[in-house]
Amino acid sequence: MTRTTPPRPLDVASVFPELAGMSRTATRLHPRPGAPTVHESSVGGPLLWPAGEPWASCSQEHDAPFPLNTPEEVRTLRRIRARDVWTAEDRAEVSRIGAGHDPALLPEGPHPLIPVAQLYARDVPGLPFPEGTDLLQVLWCPFVDIEDQSGSEAVQLRWRRAGDVAQVLAAAPEPAYVGTDELVPVPCVLHPEQVREYPAAHALDPGLAGRIRGWQEEGAAGYRGALSVAPGWKAGGWAAPFTFRDSGGPEELRCARCSAVGEPLLTLDHAEWDAETESWRPLEEAHGASTTPTEVTVGRGYTLQFYACPADPRHPPVTVVQ
Repeated sequence: MTRTTPPRPLDVASVFPELAGMSRTATRLHPRPGAPTVHESSVGGPLLWPAGEPWASCSQEHDAPFPLNTPEEVRTLRRIRARDVWTAEDRAEVSRIGAGHDPALLPEGPHPLIPVAQLYARDVPGLPFPEGTDLLQVLWCPFVDIEDQSGSEAVQLRWRRAGDVAQVLAAAPEPAYVGTDELVPVPCVLHPEQVREYPAAHALDPGLAGRIRGWQEEGAAGYRGALSVAPGWKAGGWAAPFTFRDSGGPEELRCARCSAVGEPLLTLDHAEWDAETESWRPLEEAHGASTTPTEVTVGRGYTLQFYACPADPRHPPVTVVQ
């Protein structure tokens, strides 16, 4: 099923002509639980990974202050939670999984990363694919504070030419345990849709931002929630609005390798829409539909953005939570 964003309540560029030249195209990914294959764009799905290439791993020291679960236990728990009626066996299994495993069992050595997203160029026009590539794969370590991993091996990108993968890895390795199920995406198929965005208020000239605030106070549609940046998982477009951040600047978004100012590459949002962004709910989605299809939560439900180096997208990404 396709996903269609409703038209915006109004054309904000007709009210503030300065915005006309600031529009960007973003691709709303619209992830929904499913069974993607290696030949499809996905969230949390299998990757088109060459059989002869070592799997991405993280050798950083891992902090495990809480009881651990195996990836299979995470999947089992989610299957049970999706049932309308639980049996006595279900309740016992949930209790067992909830108790977890002793963190002392965490093995030493590099830990396999887990797939976060796979994006084919055909589905995300406009992303900065390096010349000769048409596939982006994103992986991370389910033990670390993702928001503090700019340039580290805990968050990795792979840019590939899909046609070069002659033999696909049959079964990807998994970490023995995960630190939190909130960093393990539910496998989702994507329903990519291009939408137009305008900068969040914090990225505007202070004078223009102030005029927009005054306009909203007169009862106009909300710029932040309805007229600027799309919520949910997306590729490209503009940076997400600040939530807990009240300041920021290019210095925190610079490539760790060459210092070029990064550009938004991928946004991972806790919810596809909320009360403030309800107008972005796809027309095909019923009221009451799940707003958290991937079950990924960063921090306390904030938005995680990956910024790519414009000089060379192959450089490690900058990660920012806001």
